[in-house]
Amino acid sequence: MSSIRIVPPGEVAKTAGAIPPLLFANLKSLYSRRAERLRQLAKEHALGDYLTFAATVVDAQQNAHHDHPLVIDLAEVLKASSVTDHAPLSVKYLPRSKHWQTLLTSIIAELEPDAPEHVAPVLEVLKKAGSQELEDLATALLSGDIAKVGSDKAPFLWAALSLYWAQMATQIPGKARAEYGEERHNCPVCDSPPVASVVHIGTETGLRYLHCSLCESEWHMVRVKCSNCEQTGKLDYWSLDTEQAAIKAESCGDCGSYLKILYQDKDQYVEPVADDLASLVLDAKMEGENFARSGVNPFLFPSGE
Repeated sequence: MSSIRIVPPGEVAKTAGAIPPLLFANLKSLYSRRAERLRQLAKEHALGDYLTFAATVVDAQQNAHHDHPLVIDLAEVLKASSVTDHAPLSVKYLPRSKHWQTLLTSIIAELEPDAPEHVAPVLEVLKKAGSQELEDLATALLSGDIAKVGSDKAPFLWAALSLYWAQMATQIPGKARAEYGEERHNCPVCDSPPVASVVHIGTETGLRYLHCSLCESEWHMVRVKCSNCEQTGKLDYWSLDTEQAAIKAESCGDCGSYLKILYQDKDQYVEPVADDLASLVLDAKMEGENFARSGVNPFLFPSGE
């Protein structure tokens, strides 16, 4: 059972200590900040063109969010999840509405006019796909079956699904409660893997939060503990330059995985999706050391072959 729970309004959200266990995204600023960071990182970067294109996808997400707000009552969903072992917006159990397809249509329309030559056919395929075909692709993608989806279609489907889940997550009417226990690798809101972890500044200075790759929520996990298996004995920290690097990879010798960790005190502008994507050289280094990624980046799906 997850050790971070969301309880319905009216219940006392007792927490282990004063640390906020769960932070919901601010969608008014998240996408604009991410797009700005991607464009900043694109300057003189070997993957500059792709980072810039990723920024246009994020822009399309922001516009779709503005044009297609989600109206939903999640009180019953939250009440039901409070007596089960799964997250309230679990990708495995929550029935999807067609709203995510509306968001996908909006994102495609936004991208089509200036789509790169190799991207236009992919958008056309998704545009012509039937509703049930899209649902099947979404189910495969959310279950990790990239081979069935194709790494070319995955980022656009994920952009719409992620926005849909983020819109739902930010409307959850309950509060989070921290409980003693394990199983904190996946998001307590939607049960998806993180993209990276962030050591905060500001009101949560020094605290580490994992950033969800799907619903954009963040949940607390103590530092110096593997975010995948929660062991502490064989952790190492890798960077490409100095010990003061703003981006490091935390590897675990127990489970053989790694996840990027971003330090806002070293660079206040670090952004989980953007900085993870822009630091692929570090991924190559970790793969060379025989460690496997434990997280998901929405712009970096494997071929699945």
